[in-house]
Amino acid sequence: MRILGISIFLILFTFAFANEDLNTHVVDRPLIVEFFENNEPHLKRTLHLECTSWRFAVEANNLSPWKIIPQECTDYVRQYITGGAYKMEIDRVSSEAGAFAESMKLGEDGKDVWIFDVDETLLSNLPYYSQHGYGSEVFDSVEFDKWVEKGVAPAIGSSLKLYQDVMRLGFKVFLLTGRSERHRIVTVENLMNAGFQDWDKLILRGSEDHGKSATIYKSEKRNEMVEEGLRIAGNSGDQWSDLLGSSASIRSFKLPNPMYYIP
Repeated sequence: MRILGISIFLILFTFAFANEDLNTHVVDRPLIVEFFENNEPHLKRTLHLECTSWRFAVEANNLSPWKIIPQECTDYVRQYITGGAYKMEIDRVSSEAGAFAESMKLGEDGKDVWIFDVDETLLSNLPYYSQHGYGSEVFDSVEFDKWVEKGVAPAIGSSLKLYQDVMRLGFKVFLLTGRSERHRIVTVENLMNAGFQDWDKLILRGSEDHGKSATIYKSEKRNEMVEEGLRIAGNSGDQWSDLLGSSASIRSFKLPNPMYYIP
């Protein structure tokens, strides 16, 4: 077999250089290019696996703070978001949260709370991120604020159902968002137009909260709830900074988000 392989190589080599002047410019296309082209399906599979591994590390909170998705994973993230997997995973998280909420025995004092983040938890900003590379561009707060001020972010369907379920069960519903207090009116209008009604409290960043990391800011707000005698049963958010820190909930539910990271 080895002799046969060498013979085939010599025949192909002879054919490639037949009637050619042997100089450095004889072969139009380097053989290494042919090698990669012929193995393109393998390279695509490898890239897919690498980007899947990267997304898993994001969701497991195993990556250091990052600003944009890897450029080579732009198509992967777009396909994940638009191809059904993203919705399926959000639906699963909401389903598990709903089952937990149903299993809870609430106190008779009305002090059991469920916390929801807003962006990428209740409201979807995909119309914005689809125009900005699904997270492959460095975040532009000015442009994002323009989007927020339109007040047209749609509801995430399974999150709306969970929201309605926890209200039906008798939880107090607190919305704890990193949005600025100056966006209160448009945020209220957007939430109500998207189907979210009758929450107990909407907490936004005041002037004293700017400059704090999301983990510290949200921990401080949860601390205040606990000091008021409230019991935080559940917490839903798309960032680990929505869920980690002090005064954590009995159970936290992390929605997927490979588009951006907020510390």
